[in-house]
Amino acid sequence: MNEVLKAIEQRRSVRKYEQTPVPQEILDQIIEAGRYAANGMGYQNTLILQVTNPELRNEISRMNAKIGGWKEGFDPFYGAPAMLIVLAKKDWVNRVYDGSLVMGNLMLAAHSLGIGSCWIHRAKEEFETDWGRQLLRSLGIEGEYEGIGHCALGYAAGSAPQAAARKVPVYAVK
Repeated sequence: MNEVLKAIEQRRSVRKYEQTPVPQEILDQIIEAGRYAANGMGYQNTLILQVTNPELRNEISRMNAKIGGWKEGFDPFYGAPAMLIVLAKKDWVNRVYDGSLVMGNLMLAAHSLGIGSCWIHRAKEEFETDWGRQLLRSLGIEGEYEGIGHCALGYAAGSAPQAAARKVPVYAVK
């Protein structure tokens, strides 16, 4: 079977991670895959934030848990030691679609490199806060961006889940 098709069929969300850091050279490959995602009119209006600093990672986790309404101490990133946050220019009509394609590429690339991943929501809400806008400014990012998603990354603790049977019907029109 083609390796891309195999990765698509086998990749599943990982919700328990080892604390072993993901090497930068692997993160770089995952990020590069995200940079090559299809995008509307070739405008490339998305950006990717790499977060491996434990203090910032934990701060984002606390913010995400607060937005999600979870009890203090819950980690919505399931212990993943790294995350890639995808954002898109807020005034770009295709921002959600383009950012979603970036997220898909990130997760498939991670799987192909032996790294577990999980799409974590609430990036939109995070970057609508003063905290989120200040974080972007502190990184020198100008303009208005909408958070699309967090890609939690790390080595899976335990075996990966198996794919459930597909429910989506296919209709052939000839």
